[in-house]
Amino acid sequence: MLKTLPKASRPREKLIQRGAKSLSDAELLAVMLRSGYAGKDVLSMAEELLARYQNFAQLLNVSYDDVSHIKGLGLAKYAQICAIHEIVERSLMHKLANKSVLNSSVICSRYLKLVMAHHEHEVFACLLLDTHHQLLHFEQLFKGTLNSASVYPSEVIKCVLKVNAAAVIFAHNHPSGDCQPSQADLHITQHLKKALALINVNVLDHIIVGDDTYSMADHGQC
Repeated sequence: MLKTLPKASRPREKLIQRGAKSLSDAELLAVMLRSGYAGKDVLSMAEELLARYQNFAQLLNVSYDDVSHIKGLGLAKYAQICAIHEIVERSLMHKLANKSVLNSSVICSRYLKLVMAHHEHEVFACLLLDTHHQLLHFEQLFKGTLNSASVYPSEVIKCVLKVNAAAVIFAHNHPSGDCQPSQADLHITQHLKKALALINVNVLDHIIVGDDTYSMADHGQC
């Protein structure tokens, strides 16, 4: 039990004394959950949750149906998880909206991993940008099978015109975790570039989200 730990080793006290960066993933989660249940302290509960869901990206995107059977994780704790996810997403979105995406590649990748890495099927999305390459809108357009998503240029163009975007960054996830582009990924990127060039909209990048992220622009493929 946490009460048996030295006070300086308890997650909340450790955070206050040494800062949040000193905490492990399980300790951070324990601070958020606040309490365990009879027979299991909150740190042990946090460790079990992370073992079950592997990382924060997976855990923050669970549905209530996914976790309702887990002892000690009721609606109140589920609501806390949802609130933390939304706070993180809005924070990253705010950062992207207030500076050039081209100068925020790390933040951009973090945001895309947060909102896309958990999907079990491929999802194709667009970061829609203004003339200063600041974020106007993020849109998840297409959802596919385990290994593919059908992408329709006409729908991408409609999405771009709706917000009068001047540039776009494409993104999609690979549920396998391998973020290397396939030949189909390279083909659709060039196809979309040609379609958007007709309305003077630049395609700046196509980012693939897996266990890591892959930028086609960084590899001269966009």
